[in-house]
Amino acid sequence: MSGFMMRRKDKRKPPQPSLQAMWRTDIDDHPIGLAWSPDGKLLAAAGVSGPITLFSGRDGALQGNLPGHTLGTMAISWHKDSRLLASVGQDGKVRLWDTKTGRQTSEMAGGASWVERVAFSPAGDWLVSAAGRKLRLWDTSGELKYEYPDANSTITDIKWRHDGKQFAISAYNGVVLYDPTKAEPLNRFEWQGSTLTLEWSPDGKHIATGDQDSTVHFWLVATGQDLQMWGYETKVLELAWSSNSRYLATGGGTQAVIWDCSGKGPENTKPIMVEGHRHLIKHLKFQRRGRLLASGGNDGLLAIWKIEKKKPVMLADAVFKTPIAGLAWSPNDRYIAVSDESGILSIAAVQ
Repeated sequence: MSGFMMRRKDKRKPPQPSLQAMWRTDIDDHPIGLAWSPDGKLLAAAGVSGPITLFSGRDGALQGNLPGHTLGTMAISWHKDSRLLASVGQDGKVRLWDTKTGRQTSEMAGGASWVERVAFSPAGDWLVSAAGRKLRLWDTSGELKYEYPDANSTITDIKWRHDGKQFAISAYNGVVLYDPTKAEPLNRFEWQGSTLTLEWSPDGKHIATGDQDSTVHFWLVATGQDLQMWGYETKVLELAWSSNSRYLATGGGTQAVIWDCSGKGPENTKPIMVEGHRHLIKHLKFQRRGRLLASGGNDGLLAIWKIEKKKPVMLADAVFKTPIAGLAWSPNDRYIAVSDESGILSIAAVQ
């Protein structure tokens, strides 16, 4: 009845609330992108072979199939109107789709043979794409506004500030900030190393990065001052901020490491350690407005945590047959969408 195989049992703990399965389906492909429409009515699932499937968020009913990219889709992003969906892929294209009609509205050249990243502004007025070192800014009709100077290495991530007035990219040597109304970068946060992923704090005051050398960097945007956290088991690809910008959750191992960024920040403090996974954590997602954290790992475990200073509390958990491939909270924070590497897609509510 669901994609969940079992509840984990631990006789040492009192009974915990469970995940209530809402619906389950199989996209028959390895999921590479999972995204709710901003209004919560649709869930888009992109398969690595190319097609993008649209489901009803309420009951899982099939709402449409988009062909995506013939050589494989790499990433997807919703416009704030919940109708327009952007996708990029291994055919070198950026595509815009009308999800009501299923038709492609625009096709743009990304600048290289593979386009790995795409992100709509939260304000809905801009779309930015990255293909290798090529960074391009588009309007919502697909018209090119800026082609920025090549990055000094492959762009590994793009993230917008939550008000949509700036975006940041990561690459080798750190992070570069942009204002979409200007042709030149606003600022650079540099360090000698390979940056793999980045996340703005919701209040816009901080940028965190996960790095190839098993570290996390933490920048104060106003001053450029940076901190470095180390001691991770492996490279760090998993970052998540709590909605109040207090907690930064990081992966890079079998435990989630939670840094308290309130007050004077995390410098010289001891992080909160979240234990429960037997293998590497692959996904971390805080609720959009709430304070629950979802973690998914190579062990197939999905866990929902309440982060507390003294000791994190696991509220619910479930185990999938294969490693977790994607996590996404619904816009209203009531549901969690989970995909595993076999293509099973499930929606559950935390009770």
